[in-house]
Amino acid sequence: MNEINQQLIKFNQKKDFKEDDFFVSSSNKAVFNFLYEWPKWPKNFLNISGEHYSGKSHLTSVFINKYKGIKFNANELNNDDLDRIKNYQNIVIEDFNKEVNENLIYTLIDLIERNSKYLIITSVVPIVNINFNLNDLKSRLKNFILLSIKNPDDELIFALILKNLSDRQISLDKKLVDFIVKRIHRSYSKIFEFIYKIDELSLKRKKSINVKIIKEVLGE
Repeated sequence: MNEINQQLIKFNQKKDFKEDDFFVSSSNKAVFNFLYEWPKWPKNFLNISGEHYSGKSHLTSVFINKYKGIKFNANELNNDDLDRIKNYQNIVIEDFNKEVNENLIYTLIDLIERNSKYLIITSVVPIVNINFNLNDLKSRLKNFILLSIKNPDDELIFALILKNLSDRQISLDKKLVDFIVKRIHRSYSKIFEFIYKIDELSLKRKKSINVKIIKEVLGE
């Protein structure tokens, strides 16, 4: 992992996720609205998929703060955690991937079903597209409601750039933000990479952000 990616991860791992900081657009509205329909879900199992930095952690953090719950990283889940979830109605497993303990996840799903709890799993790709070895697990994953956060639309890109630059005490004319929106790659990771790079370049050169710097960062 290169230095920029390390900085991006450090930059985006905010632990104080707030509901007001989440910008709803056509890219994420379906997931956002569904979460707020709890507990009137047709099933107790939900998978939210989406690109890195697409807001999955933000949404699930808001959810468990509002409706009470507990969150685990998929690769750090252990047998002791199965006892901990007994006190919670809503359980979130983040960053679900091929490397998870398949037997443990199967046991977790069974435990949640038997106790009428709710489980949300977040992943980059839909969990049914991950090729697990345990057939029983693959079968259970097919019972999940599958929702995905789409690539960001122009409205969301504009909001993300404006908000994250503002968090870095950078004020940018809205015409320049529009200029960026029309040219930047429709990817959450690319948006945050752009924010980091343009802040870094501006600081190094001790210059305010202008079209020339923007074009340089965009590779034009």
